[in-house]
Amino acid sequence: MASSPMASSTQSPRPNLRFRQLRGQRSPGEFAAVIRRAAREIGERVSCDARYVGRVEAGEIRCPNYAYERVFLHMFPGRTLTDLGFSPRSAVRGRGARTESRAPVSHTTIRLYESSPSGPTGSETHECDPYEIQSHEESDVRRRAFMSGTASAAAASLGSFGFAAPSPAEATARRGGRAGEAEVSAVEEAVRQIRLLDDRHGADGLYRRAATPLRTAYALLDAGTTRQSTAERLHTGAGELAISVGWLAHDSGRFDDARSHYAEALATSRMAGDQALEAHAFCNTAFLARDAGRPREAVRAAQAAARAALPLASPRLLSLVSLREAGGWAGLGDRAGCEQSLARAHALFDRGPSDTDPEWMTFYGPAELEGLEAQCWSALGDWNRAARHARRAVSVASAQTPQFTRNIALYTAELADDLARAGRPDEAATAGMRVIALLDEVQSSRIQSMLATTARVLLPHRRASGVCGFLERHASLPRVV
Repeated sequence: MASSPMASSTQSPRPNLRFRQLRGQRSPGEFAAVIRRAAREIGERVSCDARYVGRVEAGEIRCPNYAYERVFLHMFPGRTLTDLGFSPRSAVRGRGARTESRAPVSHTTIRLYESSPSGPTGSETHECDPYEIQSHEESDVRRRAFMSGTASAAAASLGSFGFAAPSPAEATARRGGRAGEAEVSAVEEAVRQIRLLDDRHGADGLYRRAATPLRTAYALLDAGTTRQSTAERLHTGAGELAISVGWLAHDSGRFDDARSHYAEALATSRMAGDQALEAHAFCNTAFLARDAGRPREAVRAAQAAARAALPLASPRLLSLVSLREAGGWAGLGDRAGCEQSLARAHALFDRGPSDTDPEWMTFYGPAELEGLEAQCWSALGDWNRAARHARRAVSVASAQTPQFTRNIALYTAELADDLARAGRPDEAATAGMRVIALLDEVQSSRIQSMLATTARVLLPHRRASGVCGFLERHASLPRVV
């Protein structure tokens, strides 16, 4: 006789192997810390510890409460609870008929679950998450607003940053329809808007808001498209969007999130056989690995990017990839390897732009070449040489691409740090003050972290001309959370 679904409390729990895979090499305690940090990013409070992670992996918690659900969907954009190894809430709660009758047809959409008028029932308390029960004070409005993912919610969350919310895509994903020209165009436009806003304002204020169009893009991929050509564009658009959101995470110091987004983009490129997208994903992965202190991985990822990029016949792309490799060699302290990669990057760059250059490479010009080379010499401890290249980067960017405010601030912060370490504190303080003046427009944890490092280096020189004023001004800045 088959057991009733309502008798699940007597069944042996089935281990959640998918959730265990997501933890990777981290310990349960380390993964719990990642979950708590992700919760803070979206304004949630969860009491997650190693015990909770263990209970999820053991299958004791078949479905998380609403707070944890929001956190997990934030941590793994584009995935559903089922993708994370959990049981559908309707199956756990024994209310399948009522919920399914009102849910969208497609399994790819984010479902709307009704809340009980009288609050959680006994079965909910036992089945869904006895470790941390959903607060009764959470309103149904807030719950539905998060779960629905409608175009109006996207517009409200992105509007203050100038996004044109992809309403056709949102609407199509919500009703489970197939994607067409309008939806794909909306995804592509979201990518362009994110890049434009990042160029001017930096990543910190954009990252959370950019998750909405990313979820929509992958929901559309799951729902399918009307034509093969549309499917190819949608795969590329979704992958590029994942890379863009990954870069926002990278630049705002969320390295684990960035790694996840880049991996998603790489998987999408492999499924679609898109070498341009694969090259982009590996290129960004190399940059992230360098910043995360994994220089050997940076070299390998850059070399993989070069293999993917070779058939694309874009010298500028190969030049950038060579710079990524140079950064990895510099991190390893291999000066010869770094110099070889830099020479190759310059030779390829000098071939000039091409019609085959990817659209996303608009940022890569003479200023970026100088800025990335400055970072290589800095990693090798050649501070004066690094400062020369950083100064050129600032000069060229200010003259040729003044709209790239974020990059100008970055190059100037690099210059300030190189000058400070080269024993030129007064010049470093002057450059640091210029960075501070740009922080009204730019929100980048990377830049603020660089500036904080420069301030620490300059502390012993506080009596030098201009240094005291810089240190006082820096101390008055809001702290990076």
